Amino acid sequence: MLGASLTVVPLLRAPDASAAARAVGLDDPAKKEIAMKLVSSAENSSLDWKAQYKYIEDIGDGRGYTAGIIGFCSGTGDMLDLVELYADRKPGNVLAKYLPALRRVNGTDSHNGLDPSFPGDWRTAARDTVFQQAQNDERDRVYFNPAVKQGKTDGLRVLGQFAYYDAIVMHGDGTDPTSFSNIRKRALRTAKPPARGGDEVTYLNAFLDARVWAMKQEEAHSDTSRVDTAQRVFLRKGNLDLTPPLDWKVYGDSYHIG
Repeated sequence: MLGASLTVVPLLRAPDASAAARAVGLDDPAKKEIAMKLVSSAENSSLDWKAQYKYIEDIGDGRGYTAGIIGFCSGTGDMLDLVELYADRKPGNVLAKYLPALRRVNGTDSHNGLDPSFPGDWRTAARDTVFQQAQNDERDRVYFNPAVKQGKTDGLRVLGQFAYYDAIVMHGDGTDPTSFSNIRKRALRTAKPPARGGDEVTYLNAFLDARVWAMKQEEAHSDTSRVDTAQRVFLRKGNLDLTPPLDWKVYGDSYHIG
């Protein structure tokens, strides 16, 4: 072997699997599907969230009719926004005629101009894929995307992003003390999120404490099991990425995602 030379090739470092997992957010399709099922278990006592497009009832919480996959309410404006979007995409649809009434009852629990046919027409509309997509898009625009964005800004992994999402679904966002933003501010008084140098588990416990406080301010939301026997279960197990299998309870009912 004359004049042979060896070229030393450095070994390639294998990717850090745990870091890659942490980079996955709640907006990952598989994680988002889990989020939809978790919320549906609390809102509709079912993991079949797609069956909830047709859901509608007045649950007596002062918000009028609650309906659809995320609990759009006739008294809080998000149902009005949804039906306006549906009318833009499909003029003359079965719900378009209720737009004047939805504008009048916004901010109240009144059914004036909606009864008796609105619930039936909602269920008819729910068979329309255009309406289903409108529900998906409004859910994402008003609730899901803002929650995930804020969660990532705070340095939270999937469970923390979900905790934000579940809170904004129930409480909305705004200036009242129990809104999502003010729940977060309450938590920030006692703990820092990872993006500010804090411990993630400590911060999430503070956020869930603040969330429970907000829920107890309103009789209709005073059952805190969606936090106590669901989100805190995952937190205690250290499952910050909501990695299946997942087992939890809401209102005493048990659920499982394998």
